[in-house]
Amino acid sequence: MTKDQIFEFFRRLAEDNPSPQTELEYGNAYQLVVAVALSAQATDVGVNKATRALFAKVETPQQMIDLGEAGLKEHIKTIGLFNSKARNVIALSQLLVDEYDGAVPDTREDLTRLPGVGRKTANVVLNCWFGQETFAVDTHIFRLGNRTGMAGGKTPDQVEAKLEKRVPQPFRRDSHHWMILHGRYVCKARTPECWRCKVADLCSYRKKVLQDPRGGSQRQ
Repeated sequence: MTKDQIFEFFRRLAEDNPSPQTELEYGNAYQLVVAVALSAQATDVGVNKATRALFAKVETPQQMIDLGEAGLKEHIKTIGLFNSKARNVIALSQLLVDEYDGAVPDTREDLTRLPGVGRKTANVVLNCWFGQETFAVDTHIFRLGNRTGMAGGKTPDQVEAKLEKRVPQPFRRDSHHWMILHGRYVCKARTPECWRCKVADLCSYRKKVLQDPRGGSQRQ
């Protein structure tokens, strides 16, 4: 994709959804860290179902420590890998209490020190809570970066580096939200719904699905 095409790509998505947000539910920075850590290899819908009752009780790292690993598991047992995630959440909560006075740090270096928090999770927190221009490359953004020709790469870090260079203002802060939502609901992994995609003409994907397999009309 050319610079002009990338600008138009985000302009159209922004026109359709001016204020995109993460679909994870949270009330403060700490709850966001926990929600994103729990979302690895899980859906936002599944995480939200598990955290609604949890976050009604737990708003701080100390409250999570007081709940304990066994208590946390009872809340998140419907989420994949809940045993290891519970251990990580208790450990990261303890680290926040011990070294950060219970506050969530605002740098990638500090965030990635927390157990279970990798670069993607840190980028989500930096973007959604602290308003930083980060690119949290999940499976949807990795697919879109490569499929559209916007930011090709063999690893999430390579795609992130390309996005860092290529995404223009004024779209940088919200770009990863637009890409995640577009990948989740339109540019799907198995069958991209190009017949209803507002940016299909800008995309470099050679195997566009322009006919709705369910019997819809051909995209013009």
